[in-house]
Amino acid sequence: MKLLYLSLCLLALLPMTTNAQDIQVRLNHLALQVKNLETSREFYKDVVGLPQISDPFNDDIHAWLDMGGSQLHLIEGGKDEGEKDKNNHLCFSVDDMDAFIEKLRKHNITFSDWPGKEGAITTRPDGIQQIYFQDPDGHWIEVNDDHFG
Repeated sequence: MKLLYLSLCLLALLPMTTNAQDIQVRLNHLALQVKNLETSREFYKDVVGLPQISDPFNDDIHAWLDMGGSQLHLIEGGKDEGEKDKNNHLCFSVDDMDAFIEKLRKHNITFSDWPGKEGAITTRPDGIQQIYFQDPDGHWIEVNDDHFG
């Protein structure tokens, strides 16, 4: 009897469950808290190369940038979180690592490999090259040459 009751309870739940394959999930945006909106906006536009897009707030504390299918939302204000951990990072892929490194040098941005050796490039076991640097607020950024296939 208990088994029948349990089976009926489980059957009653089935229509309420959703198959994960039926739900489309994509990254919409990442939000970063920044100390100075203009400094960070210029960094992500000029150094990283993200185009600014319109935002619904149209105020002095938000800036939205396009990340090729998702967005980066910069929000000015809040408290300083202290030193940032490299494991928490944004990652962008570029089609020309050498040209991107030259762009960093032009903007006097230092980069390193994963262990932290300045000017060095990490090569993953799959051959993808990676570099790491920080934005004006200390958020870590990885840039790699993964061409998505």
